[in-house]
Amino acid sequence: MGATSRPRTTGVRHFLDLEQQRDWIAGKIDLLDADERQESLEQRFKYVARFEKLLSRPQARQLLEILGLYGPNCIPIMRKTERYYWSVSCLPSTSDKPLIRVNASWMELFTLYAHGDDIRARFIVHLSDFTTDGSATPSRVDEHFLEQSVAMPEHVSYFFPRGADIFGINVRGSVSIRKFLTSRRVLSAIRTFNLTHMNRGRNAYQASHCYSVADYMQAV
Repeated sequence: MGATSRPRTTGVRHFLDLEQQRDWIAGKIDLLDADERQESLEQRFKYVARFEKLLSRPQARQLLEILGLYGPNCIPIMRKTERYYWSVSCLPSTSDKPLIRVNASWMELFTLYAHGDDIRARFIVHLSDFTTDGSATPSRVDEHFLEQSVAMPEHVSYFFPRGADIFGINVRGSVSIRKFLTSRRVLSAIRTFNLTHMNRGRNAYQASHCYSVADYMQAV
């Protein structure tokens, strides 16, 4: 009989074994990242003008502060995986007119929009992490928990994108977005979903990565 072939290693499994990933999701460990970022100057210059346009928006300060909270807390080993396993787009040209969008593989992870002079956020996560019984059953959404995770109950809403165990959460206002991102259960759910898609292989949106926005996500 021939030798048994080993499972193909994909995504951040190249850098983190499953135990490390589970421990990071649970907040038990800090991950050792690369000392320096691998950067393409051509790619950086490609979006400089668009980034300067973003900075002129009244929402720029709140947006960059939220990114500084989201990046280090929600994306593992950011420098090692930047662009090739996750990316952030600046003023992407899509019909919903976002300010920024974070992607991994073929999936949207996190999007920020203008909301007057403030911002609103859209998180894509696993439905089973936000139900009362851990199932992917829409009628079991833990609405009480969602309302407790923001500053005002009316600041949160949700929807059901296509796909099994996929859940969309809208959070309105920078104050509520910050509170949402400080919930241990929320953070664990975001980390779980982000790793699910970063483990699926190379990021399909490498060409739209904006290093200038990523600077603020990594506190560079």
